[in-house]
Amino acid sequence: MLKLRVKELAIARGFNQSTLSRASDVPLDTIRRVWRNPYYEVRLSTLNRIAKALNVDPRELFESVPDAP
Repeated sequence: MLKLRVKELAIARGFNQSTLSRASDVPLDTIRRVWRNPYYEVRLSTLNRIAKALNVDPRELFESVPDAP
């Protein structure tokens, strides 16, 4: 299972939800959903914009976690 690391990466780079929304041109509502739920399904185009704003490779937005039993 894949988990999004948007919140952790954003905080480490000095972004909050609203600044990340503006920098990535992603609606604030979408950023809030990803922030609260790292398993939220997001379009790849949205993840690419977030990665570009955070100046990271898009693959860094994902973390592999074991499936729950």
